[in-house]
Amino acid sequence: MTPQTIAVLRVLLENPATPRYGLDIARQTGLKTGTLHPILNRLQQAGLIESFWEDPADHEDKGRPRRRYYRFAGHGATLAYQAVARADATATGSLPTLRPQPGH
Repeated sequence: MTPQTIAVLRVLLENPATPRYGLDIARQTGLKTGTLHPILNRLQQAGLIESFWEDPADHEDKGRPRRRYYRFAGHGATLAYQAVARADATATGSLPTLRPQPGH
């Protein structure tokens, strides 16, 4: 996985049960949306995440566009944690210590 993909997974793993919208993820990773959205698409095609559009009635600011949210699907958080741990191990030259994720 690319460093950019690992950065996206890190943001999603901050609170695995909370859906995040694209612009929020872009801000936290520092990635441009043109880089971010293909990553999210690949993660979705791989089955790690799923996406859904917010219901316009769910937000108070009626003038802003609907947001597309992303969240882990199935065992996606576990697989993401393993990928991040492998990336960290590669970067530091040490073996990863796998910790169970809350709720998984």
